[in-house]
Amino acid sequence: MNPAAAANQKEEFKLKDTKPQLGERWPHGGTRGGGGWISSERATSTYDLVEQMFYLYVRVVKAKDLPTNPVTGTIDPYVEVKLGNYKGKTQHFEKKPNPEWHQVFAFSKEKIQSSILEVFVRDREMVGRDDYIGRVIFDMNEVPTRVPPDSPLAPQWYRLEDRRGESKVRGEVMLAVWMGTQADEAFPDAWHTDASSVQGEGVFNIRSKVYVSPKLWYLRVNVIEAQDVEPHDKSQLPQAFVKAQVGNQILKTKVCPQKTLNPMWNEDLIFVAAEPFEEQLYLTVENKVTSAKDEVMGRIILPLHIFERRLDHRAVHSKWFNLEKFGFGALEGDKRHELKFSSRIHLRVCLEGAYHVLDESTMYISDQRPTARQLWKNPIGILEVGILSAQGLQPMKNKEGKGSTDAYCVAKYGQKWVRTRTIIESLNPKWNEQYTWEVYDPCTVITLGVFDNNHLGGSGGKNDSRIGKVRIRLSTLETDKIYTHSYPLLVLQPSGLKKMGELQLAVRFTCLSLANMIYLYSHPLLPKMHYLHPFTVNQLDSLRYQAMNIVAWLGEVCQWKNPITTILVHVLFFILICYPELILPTMFLYMFLIGVWNYRYRPRHPPHMDTKLSWAEVAHPDELDEEFDTFPTSKAQDVIRMRYDRLRSVAGRIQTVVGDMATQGERFLALLSWRDPRATSLFVLFCLVAAVALYVTPFKIMALVGGLYWLRHPRFRSKLPSVPSNFFRRLPSRADSML
Repeated sequence: MNPAAAANQKEEFKLKDTKPQLGERWPHGGTRGGGGWISSERATSTYDLVEQMFYLYVRVVKAKDLPTNPVTGTIDPYVEVKLGNYKGKTQHFEKKPNPEWHQVFAFSKEKIQSSILEVFVRDREMVGRDDYIGRVIFDMNEVPTRVPPDSPLAPQWYRLEDRRGESKVRGEVMLAVWMGTQADEAFPDAWHTDASSVQGEGVFNIRSKVYVSPKLWYLRVNVIEAQDVEPHDKSQLPQAFVKAQVGNQILKTKVCPQKTLNPMWNEDLIFVAAEPFEEQLYLTVENKVTSAKDEVMGRIILPLHIFERRLDHRAVHSKWFNLEKFGFGALEGDKRHELKFSSRIHLRVCLEGAYHVLDESTMYISDQRPTARQLWKNPIGILEVGILSAQGLQPMKNKEGKGSTDAYCVAKYGQKWVRTRTIIESLNPKWNEQYTWEVYDPCTVITLGVFDNNHLGGSGGKNDSRIGKVRIRLSTLETDKIYTHSYPLLVLQPSGLKKMGELQLAVRFTCLSLANMIYLYSHPLLPKMHYLHPFTVNQLDSLRYQAMNIVAWLGEVCQWKNPITTILVHVLFFILICYPELILPTMFLYMFLIGVWNYRYRPRHPPHMDTKLSWAEVAHPDELDEEFDTFPTSKAQDVIRMRYDRLRSVAGRIQTVVGDMATQGERFLALLSWRDPRATSLFVLFCLVAAVALYVTPFKIMALVGGLYWLRHPRFRSKLPSVPSNFFRRLPSRADSML
């Protein structure tokens, strides 16, 4: 690629400013007649983050007193709405002269090619042409405009006319016809002209929708012990373990190290459960007969709704549950009722409501609230997103020999998902739909994705194809400012980076409480239970609590594990603060004493090969085989593939660690880069106050106070992260800008 082409490609991958004509612009007056909806305009602000799109709405409510067919004596009525070349039909009812439809049709103003709207009532015939019953005609210049926040236009009864419109015929139809925009509440469920080719169940897959994610809970199952378990072979004691299952999640305890009829484990098994709790907890106590064979000794099935919902770290009462003997079931008839249960299991089970269930990456998290609604704080802001359009989308499938895309956009923030309507066969779709979310924390990310709909017709089994995605971190947005940009939809493919199109958005973040927002910057990112009683890494891999490499001796001093040593350190610290000229002599004296002390442990022999240092004595045979392999390799292809995958796994872990280090550096740079305007404002203000305080306060006093605070007793320490740590973790990194 030549330099000019490379420069153009880089420009294509950048964010672009756009200047769409946002806001509602309504016709003056909005009343019937006078050509009102094409006259002067006045701007309003109720739906102001999208470009206004006008639609002609036709609500077909019901009909009455329709004439029956003279031959069959019945009628199967339906309504056909016609505007120019566009036709929309309601469903038909069999043998019903007074049908009710309650269906809305929406015709885009841009595609209106006629000044007459026709509404036909027809009788469906199984053979031949459908019978004409009557019609109603509307002049487009007489259609009223509904101006929000006016109430919906009330439908009226209209008498049907004959084909020529010269006389009235028997039957009436209830209709409402008005001119509105996409802000109308009838818009989401209406039949649209831009999807007129979609029939059957495909109609339900093209409408805009709003979803709310189910409430997720952590289910903590503490398996304590079991009593009187009986193996099939009673001549041998069992080596027991417990297997638990909730839905598709299966976890096991460790095998009890002793062979006994009363095994003990005291292990926590953590599951994710969703409301309403339709799934059950299946527990089986099994015997490890051989390395390849397990036998079930007892089981129990417990519904989730019986367990206590815990909102803090208070203790939960444990309970004993009787186990059902495995084998006494339907095949044994009523023997299971005669059996007196002897085996039982001791459990402590609760639903954790004070944790946030991490269902997304912590780098792009959009919600940090705990599960229990009682623990939620008030929202600190409102996020409004106008999904305007997409430009230059790539064809995702072939229809009739040409490429096409049936695009829709999905936005996810917190528990609320929104999905725009699908625009059929367009590489430049226009949605112009606006959505709103409550914001509880500014250090969150909204994710938007553009997809190609594959559920319109016979291809219902395929998943929708992903075109591209966009992430926006709320903390980087200034409050009460409208951002209008065109975001490139970039996808990394085996052939390289490819631009799939552009997504045009309008975003506004409105602050409801500036004090609460600033207060949040000093608080932990997750609910406090994640820090007071954190899950282990094995229980929840998503919560990777990185190991902190600290000096063991210094950690013991700060935690007062040896009070005498800590007091001596305090005395030494006071002496050095009062007499700073003793710092260097003390350091050299300390190193002299350490050297004299270690003289007793000096090596008595020359150094030799250390097997522990090289881990040679615990090397796996496959590692030895790889060590002595030739270069280039002489091993089989499957062995090479296995070793290559292992190398990729190690490289992935190294990349994760390097990425975490880069994230900390990016957060440090974000302190003064104004990427998060509120965080930088707080830090700049803190620097000013700190500069004044350090200037007027003697250095000895500052060092003394800082040292005493650092060495304070554990009674004065909190398990929650410190305020500087919370503030630093909330700073934005560039991770959300990566593909």
